Amino acid sequence: MESNTVVENSEATKENRILAPKPVADPSLPTSPALDASFTDILAEQWKTPETANYRDASSQVFHFADDEKTPPVGDDVDTKDKLETKTETETQVLLNEKTAKEQIARENSDDEDEDSPYDIVRCSVSNKDNPEMYSLTFRVWVLGVIFTGVLSFVNQFFFYRQNQLSLGGSVVQLLAFPAGYIMSRTLPKRKFNTFGWTWTMNPGPFNIKEHVLISIFATASSGSPYAIDVVTIKKIWYKSDLGFIASLLFILTSQIMGYSFAGLTRQFLVYPAAMIWPATLISVTLFRTFHEIQNFGSRMTRTKMFWLCFTISFFWYFIPNFVAPALSYIAIMCYIAPKNVIVHQLSDAYNGLGMMNFTLDWSTISSNMGSPIAYPWVMACNLFAGFVIVMWIITPIGYYSNTWNTGNLPIYTAHLFKTNGSAYDIHQIMTPDQHLDEAKYAEYGPVRMTFQFAISYGIGFAAIITLLVYIGLHYGPEIYQRVRQSREMEEDIHMKLMRRYEEVPHWWYIVLFVITFTTSIVVCEVYHMMPWYWVIISTIVPLVFTVPIGIIQAISNQQPGLNVITEFIIGYGMPGNPIANVTFKVYGYITMTQALNLVSDLKLGHYMKIPPRHMFIVQLAGTILASFIELAVAYWLMNTVKNICTPEGYPFTCISANTFYSASVLWGLIGPAKLFGTSSPYHPVLYLFFVGAILPVPVWYLQKRYPQSFWRHINIPVAISIAGAMPPMPAASVVNWFIGCFVFNYILHKYRNTWWQRYAFSLSAGLDSGLAISGIIQFGIFAKAKMPQWWGADTNHCPLAATGGFLNRPATAS
Repeated sequence: MESNTVVENSEATKENRILAPKPVADPSLPTSPALDASFTDILAEQWKTPETANYRDASSQVFHFADDEKTPPVGDDVDTKDKLETKTETETQVLLNEKTAKEQIARENSDDEDEDSPYDIVRCSVSNKDNPEMYSLTFRVWVLGVIFTGVLSFVNQFFFYRQNQLSLGGSVVQLLAFPAGYIMSRTLPKRKFNTFGWTWTMNPGPFNIKEHVLISIFATASSGSPYAIDVVTIKKIWYKSDLGFIASLLFILTSQIMGYSFAGLTRQFLVYPAAMIWPATLISVTLFRTFHEIQNFGSRMTRTKMFWLCFTISFFWYFIPNFVAPALSYIAIMCYIAPKNVIVHQLSDAYNGLGMMNFTLDWSTISSNMGSPIAYPWVMACNLFAGFVIVMWIITPIGYYSNTWNTGNLPIYTAHLFKTNGSAYDIHQIMTPDQHLDEAKYAEYGPVRMTFQFAISYGIGFAAIITLLVYIGLHYGPEIYQRVRQSREMEEDIHMKLMRRYEEVPHWWYIVLFVITFTTSIVVCEVYHMMPWYWVIISTIVPLVFTVPIGIIQAISNQQPGLNVITEFIIGYGMPGNPIANVTFKVYGYITMTQALNLVSDLKLGHYMKIPPRHMFIVQLAGTILASFIELAVAYWLMNTVKNICTPEGYPFTCISANTFYSASVLWGLIGPAKLFGTSSPYHPVLYLFFVGAILPVPVWYLQKRYPQSFWRHINIPVAISIAGAMPPMPAASVVNWFIGCFVFNYILHKYRNTWWQRYAFSLSAGLDSGLAISGIIQFGIFAKAKMPQWWGADTNHCPLAATGGFLNRPATAS
């Protein structure tokens, strides 16, 4: 999941102030400058709110709230003395016991005030106090959690198949859950109910921060389209062998939930130690605390008002680029100037070109592929865009127009596969009836070919894996070693001590989950001929081996080396000629670990926010199961009702991600890496980029050490080359416009209107995303069979020559 985190509404709220923890830094521990190459350090520095920017030094600073600006403290809405005067003797004794317990908690918090995390970045963000009487898993959590899970799962899966793949994340839930919970706390009855001996209420009192966190985790545990749905999609659409709804559901659930067992069984290594910081969660902690500890309901524009204003504008404006004038989604200026020039079309087109001079008036173009530009620090955006320019605007034109690997008769940019003559590659001509490679038919039909850019993107992807490992070793090697040693030797920090108050989830819960999902995965793979049982075991060993070491790297450096290429090589050489086994192995071998680390990140968030572990377990599991049902139902609904889905004729449901996933299944599964990158293949040289990746970070690291105050300190090689992993299927023009958006919001506004940016930037982003998402769904229902009259603005592609072949097929100026 996107890191969606929380903060705790501490007892300091009762005193109308924030108690800043006193620094107790150990001088022997490593510290990182704000602009070290770490993406996380820059995040933490840029996203401090005005109220928490000087948090660590604010021990004498007091923040005062108006009466209507406080989140009311739990249990203190009526003075205890007044209660005692109106109660019976028994009730009085109960109240006295409650008061004594609260006084004990207050004493413990007072004792803990001087004890804090040994790490500065944690002290800046996380409270060192807790109120164990604060309720968390309430009726409100279930209602809002189910609603937001349903909405996010539906919206994200709906847009997964569209050309512009919008994705709603945790920021939307975080923003909307706060006023929704507040309204429910004011309107729901406080009557208590007794159900099967269990007493509960719809409204236990004021809406608090722990409820807010649980709602966010509930809704985002599995709100993005599961990787397994790609397998379901390509089997049904391209391989013409529908897996079926029940089998698909079991496949999705096992691949998603198996990660829980790995997450739970690695808690003592990745969650409990103070040295395992998980820095990305600290951003969410700060945002949650800002909601509950510093809030304004006065006459000024609030975050919620800003959200609804942007939501309304985005909702109505999206009717223009989505239905009335789709040409506004990508305005290809060069193609208008030279409408018959093939090379100009290739350089300017959004989807099959390089996106030069291609702009937009459509927010979905900006945020759908890369996410909101507001959520990316400016320095890191510059690194990423520099990598894009080098790969897409320098390397790709040089390689393509010099006809490297005889790709000049193919489009310059696409994930589609071709024959050597430039025609589309028909996999059904080389497959057996059971969808395996037929060697004789393959030899007769001919080898598969891909564009120069697609091939080089694989090579850069190889380099990126090694680059990231070398980068982490150079920049974080000593720190990782020291943190791992400290995690074994260091005493429990204050957060672990406070969490001891709550019942932990026993290991056997996770073991039972693993046994159930592992057994079910074997049954599904064997019964539906997806992969032999022994390969299921091997695929499970991969995350079992890598979850802890990669989790340690991510917990410290905020970087996660991917296993997708490793899994593709393993199964590609182990079972060549079997595309479905290839993608199935990748799901269980790669996505299980990724899901596990996402859940570990949430567990660390719950750890920082003092959420009872069993409540975390319940909402994570419930959210994942509910989201899987909804996402699969939406997927089947669209695949069965949208005509020509996943083809250009099915616009806007062109499935650009699923197209790339299908091509990967052919290249790595049906053809196999031995044929694709073997010594006789024209693409064999890309394997040497593994060695280039090992060398690439070293000179930059040296220059950063040699000139620590120069511009070299801003260079992050892994971020710069990471863009190649998304190219294709990402439209090139989307990256260009995303960078322009990042320049406006995270450079100009962040620098010159910082107070406004701090208060409203994320609300604006969430409002724009949510407005166009709801608008898109409504328009689909209204205009599913409607069509705009033909006019210039209704044309979705003004660079048609980019997709119809290579520059060698015809002269530069077509007739």
